[in-house]
Amino acid sequence: MIGSIAGDIIGSVYEHCPIKTKDFPLFDPRCRFTDDSVLTVAVAYSILSGRSYVESVREIGRRYPGAGYGGSFIQWLHSHDPQPYNSWGNGSAMRVSPVGLAFSTEEEVLHQAEKTAEISHNHPEGIKGAQATALAVFLARTVHDKEKIRKQIRQRLGYDLDREVDDIRPTYTFDVSCQGTVPEAIIAFLDSQSYEDAIRNAISLGGDSDTLACITGGIAEAFYGAVPSHIQIKVKEFLTPDLWEITENFCRKYREKYWDEALSSSCLTP
Repeated sequence: MIGSIAGDIIGSVYEHCPIKTKDFPLFDPRCRFTDDSVLTVAVAYSILSGRSYVESVREIGRRYPGAGYGGSFIQWLHSHDPQPYNSWGNGSAMRVSPVGLAFSTEEEVLHQAEKTAEISHNHPEGIKGAQATALAVFLARTVHDKEKIRKQIRQRLGYDLDREVDDIRPTYTFDVSCQGTVPEAIIAFLDSQSYEDAIRNAISLGGDSDTLACITGGIAEAFYGAVPSHIQIKVKEFLTPDLWEITENFCRKYREKYWDEALSSSCLTP
């Protein structure tokens, strides 16, 4: 989960100023957390608290009205009777990584991913994008074999993952759909050598950078283990105390074995 939030923060400055290179400062002074982080934390809060995904997403989402939500989501967030609006946008995939960390079987991960998506993004592509992302996170932490991950997601969800970052980058453009974001984000992970390399791959595609890096970052953390401690510390600096508290509690419960000992001594409460 830290990996998803870090990806969002790092990619935030390139969302509207896309780049086509992996050579960039990891944390720009203009970095910030966006709706990707807010809603990822909201899904984690639902899992921790037992509250419904609708309740948690609306409660946490409303605390941060300027986080960068899309217009349809803003209306949903403040509606008296929130109903799904048939969206295929990548918002369903950007927030789902906690599901891949918290549940113990593929079927439960797919089921819960669908539940997180359908509260707003109930288009088949919106659901599929959330399921593919959550399944990739789950497989990254359990199977630990990139080719098996590639094959399983391709077979179960039909995404074309037989490409490489260098093939995608030259012609890829800004795309907010699940079908135009999730496969590319997964490939950015599959082509990586480390957590940081995965984030650099995702941002270098030159698309919806914060969301690409958020999706990629969650998968990469699950595969490579602890996000480097200097990145974890920056995440704590960027997040507000309430978002950090939920993140910390979730990571303690579901991801403790991956946390860096240095972070445990310097950032986490006793």
